[in-house]
Amino acid sequence: MAYDDDNVFARILRGEIPCKKVYEDDYALAFHDINPLAPVHVLVIPKGRYVSMVDFHRNASDAEIAGLFRAVGRVAEKLGLNESGYRILANNGRDANQEVPHLHIHIFGGAPLGRMLKKIER
Repeated sequence: MAYDDDNVFARILRGEIPCKKVYEDDYALAFHDINPLAPVHVLVIPKGRYVSMVDFHRNASDAEIAGLFRAVGRVAEKLGLNESGYRILANNGRDANQEVPHLHIHIFGGAPLGRMLKKIER
């Protein structure tokens, strides 16, 4: 999957599409998902042009990698999720159903989330 400069997250980063911002620093932007799947559903995206976790771990600087994961922790803390718990998820590629070609980490919380996945038989 190639990076598409017109993907929705690139457009949010450029300010062309508004978002309900939760957190921002030099490395990441976090905002509420427009179609939440839990009472708290926030997306954390790197500010760099990274398609997926594979692209990110291969090409991002150590500072960008640390910055993204610090942002995830700071967002969870800011939203009061540390005590009750939360789930993070990053889809990577076709089998994971990655919909936007810009790395993004979902933070889910605010209620019991149940099992991580239903068992998939092959």
